[in-house]
Amino acid sequence: MMQPVPASIMRLSDPAAAGAIEIVWSDGQRGVYTPRLLRDACPCATCREARAAPPAPNLLPVLSPAEVRPLAISGMTPVGQYAYSIEFSDGHSSGIYTLDYLRELA
Repeated sequence: MMQPVPASIMRLSDPAAAGAIEIVWSDGQRGVYTPRLLRDACPCATCREARAAPPAPNLLPVLSPAEVRPLAISGMTPVGQYAYSIEFSDGHSSGIYTLDYLRELA
């Protein structure tokens, strides 16, 4: 049996969706992905290492101007037939989201 693939991908226009995208999979399952969900789950090596690092002491973090603005998905580009590269409004774009990983996140 073939793995499900995206049948459609669209940005949701409802303001309550906060810039989320919707993927309808070939088996009929529907997934809604907010920019925050995707950014927090970024599979790139830098983000995986940051998530695995021990928590920092309670210091006041210094945020960049990009981190203060609301997060948005700036672009989404296919990588072959197995993944998507997603660019975020904070400038991050190094994560490759495989179709299997996107399906898990749904």
